[in-house]
Amino acid sequence: MREKRLVPDFIFESSWEVCNKMGGIYTVLSTRAKTLQEQCPDKLLFIGPDLWKDKENPLFLQDDKLWRPWVKAAKEAGLQVRVGRWNIPGKPCVVLVDFQPYYEIKNELYAEAWNDFQVDSLHAYGDYDEASMFSYAAAIVVKSFYHYYLGNKKKVVYQAHEWMTCLGALYIRKNVPEIATVFTTHATSIGRSIAGNNKPLYDYLWAYNGSQMAVELNMEAKHSVERQAAHNVDCFTTVSEVTGRECAELLDKQPDVILPNGFEADFVPKGAAFSKRRTEARKKILQVANALTGAEFTDDTLIVATSGRYEYRNKGIDVFLEAAYKSLYDSDLQRPVLMLIQVPAWVESPRTDLQERLRMGGTYNEPLQDPVITHNLHETWNDPVLNFLRSHGMKNDIHSRVKVIFVPCYLDGNDGIFQMPYYDLLIGDDLAAYPSYYEPWGYTPLEAVAFHVPCITTSLSGFGVWASTSIGRDSKLEDGVEVISRNDYNAQEVAEELSANIALYSTFDKKTIDKVRRNAAKLAEKALWKNFIRYYYDAYDFALRNAKARQ
Repeated sequence: MREKRLVPDFIFESSWEVCNKMGGIYTVLSTRAKTLQEQCPDKLLFIGPDLWKDKENPLFLQDDKLWRPWVKAAKEAGLQVRVGRWNIPGKPCVVLVDFQPYYEIKNELYAEAWNDFQVDSLHAYGDYDEASMFSYAAAIVVKSFYHYYLGNKKKVVYQAHEWMTCLGALYIRKNVPEIATVFTTHATSIGRSIAGNNKPLYDYLWAYNGSQMAVELNMEAKHSVERQAAHNVDCFTTVSEVTGRECAELLDKQPDVILPNGFEADFVPKGAAFSKRRTEARKKILQVANALTGAEFTDDTLIVATSGRYEYRNKGIDVFLEAAYKSLYDSDLQRPVLMLIQVPAWVESPRTDLQERLRMGGTYNEPLQDPVITHNLHETWNDPVLNFLRSHGMKNDIHSRVKVIFVPCYLDGNDGIFQMPYYDLLIGDDLAAYPSYYEPWGYTPLEAVAFHVPCITTSLSGFGVWASTSIGRDSKLEDGVEVISRNDYNAQEVAEELSANIALYSTFDKKTIDKVRRNAAKLAEKALWKNFIRYYYDAYDFALRNAKARQ
């Protein structure tokens, strides 16, 4: 008979992206928080870096009454914190910690990590110090709060996300062994680096030595702390089977539990509100496209978008552009196509000429200069998207049936051009494409289908593998998600398949499109946090049992 599952009385969770919106990890934490908060009200405490200091952070609602005695004691002990609520659904408790004071003892901390866990920080550079000082500060918060309010009679879990929190996880493992530690890598630092340096990751995965590659790619410090955390915490986790294989080979540690990333239905409007928001989004997208290119965009325009981090090869931006180029000459294309590349680059400012046209309103029949980009960039000569468009002569000619627009900014509602948050624009897309080469999970395709937008991804994304597994066969466009087979060497074939899928979708009638959109939404429902949260309880149970065995 199976033992009763151990459930934590209190959960600490730290990440660089707590109240600090940067990427997919923010989405993981912020969408999952509501489900956990409902299941264990105010027994969940997020810890993030205090980067805003005296400036107002719209994501942080300070509450000086929360845990006032502990805050006072912590400050007397030299720990600088601000407490309150994360301004997201569920409003979970949060502590933001100032990590700057710990730079003074950086070398002592690194020496201790070497002596205790053989973490090699000797070759650290860039953001390693900043992340490590935050990681240590977060661990001190956990230790202080635990001893003040909880104690060893409570079952407590500390979950640390990504290599940036590893130093603190190891500190807790040594100094507060009563706390069960969970470390989640969302993508191994060395795997991402191998892929980002244009080396074949998958065919040779079995032959790579992670530590050796870390030396070659100057990743020794990050790889070392991540590897040691994976081996020394009570429960090591990652987000997909794809990344699980990567961890086994590059970190020499098979994950104990897989934690797939879910989504929260509250982010998606329903009924008439959904239709209204979709209409508004399409209107805004086509208005900007007209003001920029001087071309007419009818309601029949097929809007295809990609988004995410600006990792040109890893995220398949190169393949997306190749598909756009191939689509220019595709005789099977039945509708005009507008393709959007929504990835933040080194933005200088919104284009004032475009802003002026949008302010004046109306319809335009002459393009602006350089009608392929919505914002001014620093070092435009060094931008890979612009270089592709120029080298392939893609200038959004007014008669071209396929136009590509680069939106190189964070879509937070204050970009100066669209002035709408990402989700408010996503709902207006007809089709989304993420032909990724390196994608441990893939929040962007999950977000797309949650907003009823069919998408195209690859067999190298965790989400793509999950979608096919959920359906029971290779997922196709008619299912709401097309999963294109991708490997180390078939980028051109993937581009051709992506182009063919865009053409196929352009032939669908309204009845077929409605069915495909419903199928996309149904698949998204399977990935709601209410269905995926059980994997977290598996990880908590695994960690608590290991911690208990040490007592």
